[in-house]
Amino acid sequence: MQKTTFKISKMDCPSEEQLIRMKLSGFMIKSLDFDIPNRTLVVFHSDNYEQLLIALDSLKFDTSLVDSVSMESHESSKNNSIKESRLLWQILGINIFFFVFEMLAGFSSKSLGLIADSLDMLADGIVYGLALFSVGGSMLRKKNVAKAAAYFQMSLAILGLIESIRRFAGADEAPVFQTIIAVSIFALIGNAICLYLLQKSKSEDAHMKASMIFTSNDIIVNLGVIIAGGLVYLTNSKYPDLVVGAIVFFIVGKGSFKILSISK
Repeated sequence: MQKTTFKISKMDCPSEEQLIRMKLSGFMIKSLDFDIPNRTLVVFHSDNYEQLLIALDSLKFDTSLVDSVSMESHESSKNNSIKESRLLWQILGINIFFFVFEMLAGFSSKSLGLIADSLDMLADGIVYGLALFSVGGSMLRKKNVAKAAAYFQMSLAILGLIESIRRFAGADEAPVFQTIIAVSIFALIGNAICLYLLQKSKSEDAHMKASMIFTSNDIIVNLGVIIAGGLVYLTNSKYPDLVVGAIVFFIVGKGSFKILSISK
């Protein structure tokens, strides 16, 4: 048994973690221990570490070898796995609920920012759902699920960017700022609850810490949409909402390309 530590400089959220897990799923690996805040990955494996490095390097996450040592045995910690799984299901449910809620509110208020934020919630749901659904599945199953999710997410992001361009060029009225602010505050509360549940679990596992980082980033997006709603009110203009919406659409689309690249 080998214990190999890698430095992965561009690994900063659960999306990268899931891509790495899929990329290494064909190797003889006992366990993967992720430390996203410190950008490191510890792999307990039987294969040659050079093959692992080649596979990780293909993701272009700026991977380098820290060290590799021999070990007699290794047992993965499975404490609280059922509790963590239940918690992730709860967070997945919250993300899917707000995806639907914000999407409907975005269309009714003509707010591209809300629609984009709903897709960001969907992207979160895809990350959590993919990890949960793929547990125990074959490598082919994992890749097929990831590919379907990536195409769906990419299609919505492309449609959103096209709609952004159309609205920039068109003579659309300013969206309903009251709805933007109110719904974004609800979404902010939803993400705050997710973050609270994650912190309450006091889990030291890397993937749970990564989920905290991911949810914290979502809160920043929520605040951005709220600010856009305020600027719509102050300027009586559609452009603050369109700019924020286009930025979030781009982020969601970029994430789908990452998933798609590894699922081929």
